[in-house]
Amino acid sequence: MIYLIMMTLIIALIISMTLMMMCTIISKNMIMDNEKMSPFECGFDPKSSARIPFSIQFFLIAMLFLIFDIEIVIILPMVITLQVSVVKTWFLTTTLFIIILMLGLFHEWKNGVLEWTN
Repeated sequence: MIYLIMMTLIIALIISMTLMMMCTIISKNMIMDNEKMSPFECGFDPKSSARIPFSIQFFLIAMLFLIFDIEIVIILPMVITLQVSVVKTWFLTTTLFIIILMLGLFHEWKNGVLEWTN
């Protein structure tokens, strides 16, 4: 048993070392000129500042979308658990979860997070 494990380990080591050596040999033959080293992105100047103005409103809407996606993932399995749980407890849990979601949405609405133009 130990012999088999050692042989597998040695074979894996030999294969990985061979692949690493082949990659270094092949990559040395590549000519490094200025055109090949520059990133290819349409309309993007790589020499300018990476810190550009970003809309905080877009970020907040994206976070809301992400939060509601996660909440849907939490709500969907609740339908399956209805069959194996006590209906009264299941209904109370689901109702409490949806009330918390609605309170959060109302809070965000009152704070103006959902207003795109200010």
